[in-house]
Amino acid sequence: MNPDLPNKPNGLRWWAMTDKGRFRANNEDSFLGLEVDGREVFRLGKIGEATFEQGDFIFAVSDGMGGANAGEFASNIAVEKITQLLPNAFRLRATGFSRGGVDFLAEVIEQIHRAMRYQGLAYEETSGMGATLSLCWFTPEKAYFGHVGDSRIYHLPNGGVFKQMTHDHTHVGSLVRAGKMTEIQARLHPSKSALQMVLGGRMESVDPQLGQVIYEPGDWFVFCTDGISDGVSSRKIDDLVRTPSIPAQKFLPAERLIREAWDISRDNMTAVVVEVF
Repeated sequence: MNPDLPNKPNGLRWWAMTDKGRFRANNEDSFLGLEVDGREVFRLGKIGEATFEQGDFIFAVSDGMGGANAGEFASNIAVEKITQLLPNAFRLRATGFSRGGVDFLAEVIEQIHRAMRYQGLAYEETSGMGATLSLCWFTPEKAYFGHVGDSRIYHLPNGGVFKQMTHDHTHVGSLVRAGKMTEIQARLHPSKSALQMVLGGRMESVDPQLGQVIYEPGDWFVFCTDGISDGVSSRKIDDLVRTPSIPAQKFLPAERLIREAWDISRDNMTAVVVEVF
């Protein structure tokens, strides 16, 4: 066996939770968990475990925005479109079709954007609605991801240092990536939530971040909306998932993140935590 190649994963465990938080009247966040085989799509519960013998897995979080209930509607459009479109991608991959996973995700994101744009232009009550999306498609070989906005996906490799896989599509996020601002400064910046890219809204087109990662048993992935990342540092997210304190261990991983952000965050909060085994 080549020691440079990771062990092949058998399956995934997951935990998900969403909360409107202390200051919002409604919850504009959505999350999604799907199991996909060549014939059907199965909605996953908030807590579960399954092997890759049953199919591929898709997890996503989305944070909607807009007047009245438009934000809630926007994030729901995002996750529903994923449910409709990705099963076809699975079937094509299963037949040996060579098109890459990131290409499928790019097409899915483009179709979500077009659907939101149409809805926002057609109906006054949803005018200008938009949403972030952070999405990951887990196959037995690798994970493909697509991202627009400032929700996040973290990869916590077994025995390695955590990594924020996604880029915040904000001016503040670009300053952090350029080394001109620290994460703490960014979390306190008054314009931290000013998005440069979003699905729907008034943007004619989007240029999503796309990528792939090889993973192995013992790795973790965290999906979260900015209600979590605004209140909890990246390092603290890593600690709460992989090395929680004894008091924190009585809560499931996604709940730990929401509890940690509760007193600080002024937004809806959503977390999905995935463990590879």
